[in-house]
Amino acid sequence: MSAGAPLFRAFVALGALAVLAVLFFLIEPGDAYYWIKALHVIAVISWMAGMLYLPRLFVYHASAVAGSEKSETFKVMERRLLRAIINPAMIVTWAAGLWLAWYGFAFKGGWLHAKIVLVFVLSGVHGYLSASVRNFAEDRNEKSARHWRIVNEVPTLLMIVIVVLVIVKPF
Repeated sequence: MSAGAPLFRAFVALGALAVLAVLFFLIEPGDAYYWIKALHVIAVISWMAGMLYLPRLFVYHASAVAGSEKSETFKVMERRLLRAIINPAMIVTWAAGLWLAWYGFAFKGGWLHAKIVLVFVLSGVHGYLSASVRNFAEDRNEKSARHWRIVNEVPTLLMIVIVVLVIVKPF
């Protein structure tokens, strides 16, 4: 199996889900909400999986000798994770999430505003991790494994608060 085969299958699956969502929207616009919500949840799970795994890779990469075979392997893993999973998942999360916020809630509700702010913060963490992938790729990482262990907890904490806001809707 080639290295691009899993990525191709993932894009085909997401494309098929998107086509189904569009078809249902054309057939019965009210039903599109649930398809887009499903797409949003799938994208969030994918985004969070990557956001939780990438800093963990950095923990081990920070301990590897620059230029070593181990370091080079981490570079490939980090780049592929970012480009094939994390970036596309974030884009789909934002697109579907904004549509849901508009169609389902008309951008109303304190919980929704707080959630959007926290998703902006999570997107900022995403940007920081993206820049860190570039730094590692250029052997310019100056952060310790301990730093990356702490950073690894940030997406988890944000995710917990976001999920509570969405489920409980406290305000």
